Amino acid sequence: MSWSFDPRHLVTLAAVVRLGSFAAAADELGYTQSAVSQQVAELERRVGARVVVRRPVRATEAGQVLLDTEAAISMSMSRAATELAALADGTGGEVRLGAFISAAASIVPPALARLRATHPAVHITLRELEQRETHALLFRGEIDLAITFDYEHAPGPVPAGLMQEHLMDDPIMVVLPVGHPLAGAGGVTPADLPSDAWINTAVDFRDLAASPVDGDRGSGHRLDFDGMDFRTALNLAAAGLGVALLPRLLVLDAPPSVVVLPIRQPTLVRRLYTCRLDTRGVTASIKRLEMYLREAAAEL
Repeated sequence: MSWSFDPRHLVTLAAVVRLGSFAAAADELGYTQSAVSQQVAELERRVGARVVVRRPVRATEAGQVLLDTEAAISMSMSRAATELAALADGTGGEVRLGAFISAAASIVPPALARLRATHPAVHITLRELEQRETHALLFRGEIDLAITFDYEHAPGPVPAGLMQEHLMDDPIMVVLPVGHPLAGAGGVTPADLPSDAWINTAVDFRDLAASPVDGDRGSGHRLDFDGMDFRTALNLAAAGLGVALLPRLLVLDAPPSVVVLPIRQPTLVRRLYTCRLDTRGVTASIKRLEMYLREAAAEL
C-alpha cells in the first residue's frame, strides 16, 4: 500500500491512545478537541481503516501499526537531536534527567551540584518519575538521561535503542520500629517475623520464594499499603504499625524511631543504572553528569 500522511497525525493518535481521551490529547497538544477528531478521521480516511475504538478509547490493530511507526519516528528524531547536540561543545544547552524518588533524593543532588559547578550555562531539569514511564520518555526525547532499576533476582530487559550502564547496587533492608524485640539483632530473615507483622511494599519478589508478607490477609494486625512511595511505608513503620522491606537508599537518613537491619536470607538487591538513547554521539554535559552520578553513588 502506498499512501502519504502527515506525521503530526501520528503524534495526535499516540496522544489520544496514551491518554485514553480525545479531550485530554487536545489539552496536551494545544489543539481543540474538534481538531484532534478531524486529524484522527483524516488518518483513518488515508489508511482506509479504523485506527481507534472510541469507547473506551484504544487502538485497533491498524492503529497499533501506526503507533509502532510513530514510536520509531520519534526515537529516530530524538537520536538525531542528541547526535546533533553532541557536535556542539556542550557548554550550554539543556540536560533533562529523570529519576525515581529515592534516587532523586540521594544520588542526584550532589551530581547536579557538580554539573552546575562545571557547566554553569547548562539548564538542568529534573523529573521524578515512576519506573514504568522512563523508557517511553527517553524514546520520545522528553528526557535525555534516566536512572532506572531492576532486581538482581529479576533482571529487566533493556529495550532496543537504549543503552544502560550499571550505577550501583542498593540492598533491600528490614525496617523495624525502635522498640521491636528484634531491633537489637544483627540481621533478620523474613521467617523471623510473622506474616501479619509486615507492611506490604512495592519491593519485587518475582522468582523468589513466597513473599514474607504472604500469609493470613484476614489478620486484624495486617496493614496492606497500596502505593509506590516507599517513604510512606517508612513512616508507617516509624509509627509502630509494622515492619517493612525498603531500599537502603531510602533509609540513609532514617528517623530515630526505626532500626534498619540487613536481610540474612534470602538477600534482595535492587540494581540501579543510568539509561539513555544508544547514539553515536553524546553531549559533554550528559557525559559529565553520568560521571558525577557514578561518583555520588560510590560515596553513599
